[in-house]
This record gives sequence, C-alpha cells and structure tokens, in this order.
Amino acid sequence: MTRFLGILVIFLTLSLLPGCGYNQMQTNEEAVKAAWGNVDAALQRRLDLIPNLVETVKGYASHEKDTFTAVTDARSKAGQVKLTPETLADPQAMAAFQQAQGQMQSALSRLLAVAENYPQLKADQNFRDLQHQLEGTENRINVARQRYNQTVEVYNSSIRTFPNFITNSLMLHLKPKEYYKADEAAQQAPKVKF
Repeated sequence: MTRFLGILVIFLTLSLLPGCGYNQMQTNEEAVKAAWGNVDAALQRRLDLIPNLVETVKGYASHEKDTFTAVTDARSKAGQVKLTPETLADPQAMAAFQQAQGQMQSALSRLLAVAENYPQLKADQNFRDLQHQLEGTENRINVARQRYNQTVEVYNSSIRTFPNFITNSLMLHLKPKEYYKADEAAQQAPKVKF
C-alpha cells in the first residue's frame, strides 16, 4: 500500500510540473534579454553614426565648438553607462542609463539645430545621408524600446500570476524587470513660437 502511495505521489508531482510555469518563466526571461539586446544594438548604431555626423557638420560650422563638445561628451557618457540583462531589475541602473541616453538625444538635437542654420550643409549629400540614417536609427530605437517593454510586461506578469508565483518564490527567485520609461523632458509639450 505504501509503495502504491509513493508511486501515486510521484505521478501527481510529475503531472503538476508542466503547470508550474517554470519553463515559461525561463522562456520569458530569455525573451527580455533578447529584447534588451535589440535596444542595445540600436543605441550602439546611433553612437556609431554620431562621429560621422559631427565631422560633416564641423566642416561647415567650425565655430560651433560648444555644440561639438557637448555631443562628444554626451556620446562618451552614453557609451559608458551600460545595462546588462542581470541589471534590468535595478531601478537605479535603468534610471542612470535612461538619463545618459536622454543627454545624448538632447545634444544630438542641438547639433541638428546648428545644421539647420547652414543651407550649404543641408544641401550636402553626405549630411543628408547621415541625417536619414540617424532618423531611421531613431525609429529603430523607438520600436526596440516598445518591444522591450512588451516583453517585460509578459515576463513580469508570468512571475506574478498563479501558479507561477509559487514556483518562482520556491525555486527561481526572479525579480521583475524595469520598463524603459520616457525621458522626463518628454513629459512637457514643446513650446512653439512664431
């Protein structure tokens, strides 16, 4: 009789394992890591385009040294602040990363504003090509951020729902990942003056 109960317990345990969510949570965590890799790759592409853009603008607007210095410094800072899949659950690391990326975006906007003051530069084919590449890259970054946030939503839900949260609390100890949030400056509408 005890042997029968032992076999029954093993059978019940094995039949419950597929429903515990262990594999799904692991799959979701890997999806978050992959989505973050896509965000990171798109941001790296932007960092790689910036030196070419700066050099092209420098040829036309050599007296705009402050702008060039700001772009170069922001690029350097943005390149130094890295997030790894392991630090995606750390709100401070995510905030520092987003701040560095926001500074990069702001400096880049100033550089493009300088370029607007030089009609010859705007007509230059190299500048136009770089500007189009940068616009495309910004779109890729935005799409990658949105996909990352969607993946984080699925992952965070999977570790908090029943019965997965029991498996997570007993076996995996996974922490919720941070969402990629909008820059605080984006919360305010730009002021347009004519």
